Order: sequence, then structure tokens, then C-alpha cells
Amino acid sequence: MILEIAILNVIAGRELEFEASFRQASGIIASMKGYVSHQLQRCIEHPNRYVLLVNWDSLEDHTEGFRGSVQYDEWRALLHHFYEPFPMVEHYSLVM
Repeated sequence: MILEIAILNVIAGRELEFEASFRQASGIIASMKGYVSHQLQRCIEHPNRYVLLVNWDSLEDHTEGFRGSVQYDEWRALLHHFYEPFPMVEHYSLVM
């Protein structure tokens, strides 16, 4: 299993709008092949910063399957206009 971690800096003042859009977008990602689970957490110290944690069966399920899909276009239309700057996304594998 692969853990995708994305740090999401949302434009200040648009947090509630982002969260509403994310609720809608959650159904998109959850429907994808190789998707296992996800969670969105909001930073206490910086309330416009979020971390998105997504578990995938494989790296390719995220980078090729999801990102190469029509559904990703929908995801992008719902969420990408909230970010400043654009998120850094990394992938991790379990060590212990």
C-alpha cells in the first residue's frame, strides 16, 4: 500500500467553501480503482492549511489511474482553484 500526502494551502477566507467542495470531491476519489481510504485534516496553527492523506493499492493507481482519468478533471475543477501555492504531493511506503 502507498500513502499519498498532500499539503494543501487554501486561500485564506475560503476554507469553508473549500471544505464543502472537498466533501463533493471525496466521492470522486473514493470511486477510483486502487483507492483504499482518505482523510482530510485541518491545521490548528494555520487554519487555512490542510493535509490530505490517501491510501492507494499502488503508486500507479494514483499517478496513472487517477491522474490520467476523466474523474481527475472533475476533481481538479472542484478543488485546484482554492490552492495558493499549488500543493506538494509525495508518496510513502510503510517501513514498520
